[in-house]
Amino acid sequence: MTLAIVATRAGLGLEAPEVHVEVHLANGLPGLTLVGLPETAVKESRERVRSALVNAGFDFPNTRRITLNLAPADLPKEGGRFDLPIALGILAASGQLPVEALEGMECAGELALDGKLRAFPGVLPFALATRRTRRRLIIPRECAEEAALAGDLEVLPADNLWQVVAHLLGQEPIAPHRLGPRAKAEGLIDDLAEVRGQHQARRALEVAAAGGHNLLFAGPPGTGKTMLASRLPGILPPLSDDEALEVAAVRSVCGLTLDQHWGRRPFRQPHHSASAAALVGGGSKPKPGEISLAHHGVLFLDELPEFSRHVLEVLRQPLESGTIHLARASHERRYPAQFQLVAAMNPCPCGHLGDPRQRCQCSNAQIQRYQARVSGPLLDRIDLQVEVPALPAQQLTAQTQGESSAAVRERVIAARERQLARGALNSHLGGRELEAACALQADERAWLAEVLEKLRLSARAYHRVLRVALTLADLQGEPRPAQPHLMEAIGYRQLDRLLKGG
Repeated sequence: MTLAIVATRAGLGLEAPEVHVEVHLANGLPGLTLVGLPETAVKESRERVRSALVNAGFDFPNTRRITLNLAPADLPKEGGRFDLPIALGILAASGQLPVEALEGMECAGELALDGKLRAFPGVLPFALATRRTRRRLIIPRECAEEAALAGDLEVLPADNLWQVVAHLLGQEPIAPHRLGPRAKAEGLIDDLAEVRGQHQARRALEVAAAGGHNLLFAGPPGTGKTMLASRLPGILPPLSDDEALEVAAVRSVCGLTLDQHWGRRPFRQPHHSASAAALVGGGSKPKPGEISLAHHGVLFLDELPEFSRHVLEVLRQPLESGTIHLARASHERRYPAQFQLVAAMNPCPCGHLGDPRQRCQCSNAQIQRYQARVSGPLLDRIDLQVEVPALPAQQLTAQTQGESSAAVRERVIAARERQLARGALNSHLGGRELEAACALQADERAWLAEVLEKLRLSARAYHRVLRVALTLADLQGEPRPAQPHLMEAIGYRQLDRLLKGG
């Protein structure tokens, strides 16, 4: 047989389209031709495969003309994952391996010059796509644990090329990989009980967790803003199996390990010097950014005004849609970005505006310029804006602890169950569904309209006030928000008053 076809998959973001490695041996001038839109790393596989075959004890058909086609031809092929299927295709086409042995299986892996198999990024999306075809999957042993997360899939881990061939020949079958036990994530999360005082900020954190709302902490340095933000994942409900797979798939595409991260709510904290591409994703071959790595978790932006204005503005669209669409001249990717934004900022450049412990040294012009670095449209998308004041020494040294994360999480889960019974979390409700769920009375509408006019809140801010009020009602088990809920929700929108101490 001079023609062999091996099934594998390319990596296009979170997608893994099927690729057929077609190998044909013919008489003629000896040589190896590789076609099918391969990039540099794929072209270099010719030398890796040649050395791996020889060093593993197989014959390389040096006297034949070898044509390798990676089909479909218009699909870009990247990375070293095609080494193993190319090597198996050459062995099958040259008669060293039965073509029938390649049926019903997919494979991938980079080859070392001595025939050992090396891991490659994007294993989990590959495995999920293979599972849908009901085929077996042969991959490097380093990738086996990640691939097994896909569930109902026969994963065959191999250390080297010789082991793969021995399995396909029926000489030494490879035992399917079994998924090992996973450590519980709860023990790795900071507890809310460690936070002293800051009752309003703790309340806002619970409301944010219950409704999936974005949150901004404003206050002097050292008041616990970062500490509070880091406790949010601990009061969020555990990830479902499907959500955990989505989180793991993004990490897999980025080449990040899953150790101690499986089932955890992501918490990403990029530095304020991060570029727009680092935050939302990008590059000539677009890769996920911080907002996608925070999918189903928390993105914490500390020192919010210190971020570039352009960097902050690119967050506006994914905050609304929950996805990011990255388009380049020759590449296009769509990544999930359904995250909760938690931000923290000082009220002024020196940080001590409204701080009773230390006098602010900033002029009014400096304060205005500093606060103006965060645009109004971005603030409109942040539902809860909370002051975190400096605590008296008595509260800092007190032995009493606050409520634990576990206790708060129980209320959050109960509130979310009420929301999901309506169809979606409150932060994701559309205008019509939101109005129907709130069902405000005529006098409540008139009062709310008067307050909105006085505070000059936008239409987007109006709907976000309703969403927060509905979450407050859900936390109390009420069927709809009443005026006290609306008053508390509006209190979370008065950022100017909070920052200026008015």
